[in-house]
Amino acid sequence: MLFSVKIPALCIGAVLAWSAASPASAEEWRRPTAHGGEISRSVTRDGNVYTGSTTRTGANGGAYTSSSKCIGGVVDRCARSYSGTGPNGQTFSGKRVSAAGPFRGRSAGSFTGPNGKTVYGIRRWRR
Repeated sequence: MLFSVKIPALCIGAVLAWSAASPASAEEWRRPTAHGGEISRSVTRDGNVYTGSTTRTGANGGAYTSSSKCIGGVVDRCARSYSGTGPNGQTFSGKRVSAAGPFRGRSAGSFTGPNGKTVYGIRRWRR
């Protein structure tokens, strides 16, 4: 019985050691959307740092771009910025930062709409 417990623990230890020593990895994909547009996503991982970007174009001429960076750990921290243009040429943009620990999390952000006004928001939550 003791032997069967040591094998999974050894396997988990080997996987953790391999993942910590593994080089940076990347993933990219692109696909059409349901209404004739296209979405593409790119994610890169280097240790516990993840960076990503998303681009979406609509069949009606709208576009959306987002980029983010997350750092994993006891407290996961992320920052994201985004911007877009509607089919009628109106633009919007925003930023959001967040931190989530084992017991609670916080996020703060801003959004600037087509009229140029900026709205700020803060959110706190418990896990």
